[in-house]
Formats: sequence, C-alpha cells, structure tokens
Amino acid sequence: MADNEYPHDHGYSELGEMDLRVRALRTVLTQKGYIDPAALDAVIESYETRIGPRNGARVIARAWVDLTFRRWLLEDATTAIASLGYVGMQGEHMVAVENTESLHNLVVCTLCSCYPWPVLGLPPIWYKSAPYRARAVRDPRGVLADFGVALPASTKIRIWDSTAEVRYLVVPRRPAGTDHMTEDQLAELVTRDSMIGTGLPRTPDVTR
Repeated sequence: MADNEYPHDHGYSELGEMDLRVRALRTVLTQKGYIDPAALDAVIESYETRIGPRNGARVIARAWVDLTFRRWLLEDATTAIASLGYVGMQGEHMVAVENTESLHNLVVCTLCSCYPWPVLGLPPIWYKSAPYRARAVRDPRGVLADFGVALPASTKIRIWDSTAEVRYLVVPRRPAGTDHMTEDQLAELVTRDSMIGTGLPRTPDVTR
C-alpha cells in the first residue's frame, strides 16, 4: 500500500459518504464560529483512545487476573462485560476471542463499521476505511505489519467480521513479567488496538 494512504492513525484514510458529509458540516459550523475544531478534536480523541478503551482494558485486566471471569468472558461475553457495568448500544451481543501462542485474532467489519462502543468507545477512522476493511481479509499479515505487529510465521491469524448482530473483543495475551502487577496496573498495559487485534499490549516499562 502506498505511503500516502498512511497520513495519520495508521493511515487508512479513505472516507465513506457519511464521513464526508460530517466533515463538510463541520467545516460550515467552524466557518460560522459555532464550534472550535481543536476542542472538538480533543473530545473525539478522548473517546477514541482513552475514555472508551479504558472500559475494555478493565475487562481484559480482570480476565488476566481472574480465571473464573476469563472463562465466563469467553463463554458469554455479553453478560460478563455487563457485570462490570459496561452496557449500551453497539454492545448488546458481544463475543470475546482469545489470542494464544499459536493464534492471533483480528477484528474487522467488512460491510460498514460495526464496533463495540461500550468497551472500545468510538471507532477510529482507519477502522471504517475501505482499505482496512478489504486488506484485513485479503492480507491480514500485511495489515499487522503496517501496524508494527510482526508475528511468527507459525502463528495462525483468524479474522472475525463484526456485524450489526455480533461484535468482537480480542483478549490479548498477558505480557510476560507482569505477575507482580495489580489489576489496575495491568489495565494500563491494554491498548485499544490490542483489543481489535491490530496491536499488542504494552510491556510493563512502556506504560503511558
């Protein structure tokens, strides 16, 4: 994929018709002085990368420290996630899929942008883009490489296609060297991308 397809946020920048309409409306409102673009960007960024994904990070951290909860999450993700208070639109029917040493899971929505809002917040632009939706199915290993994830050739990659009926949450592997960490500390290692499958959790010395 050409470099110009990666201007920001991993680069999948093609916008759908609705996104273009929203962008045009935002331009008009900005020109009339009704909104502050910088403030709006800050709010969106918060929901994309911090507020929403913090919920999912709590779910994953609990699964890492509580074997009973982990089993419950893998068997009935909707109910297990709801037990932590994370419910709402776009999260009614959840399925959790677990990464292992031999299997890596990757989530995409090939038809539109179905995404588990209660645990991940707003979907990033690249998730909704045509290049990601197409390449995730056709060349998942190449997509992971674009995101900086290099997996052993022996690792199988499984693609999960979200729909209006079912949305997926990846349970990433717990990083090595975290046995001493609390649940709260572990949650800080979980990234949004690791719960989509396009990234890995942070290592203990790279928290932020």
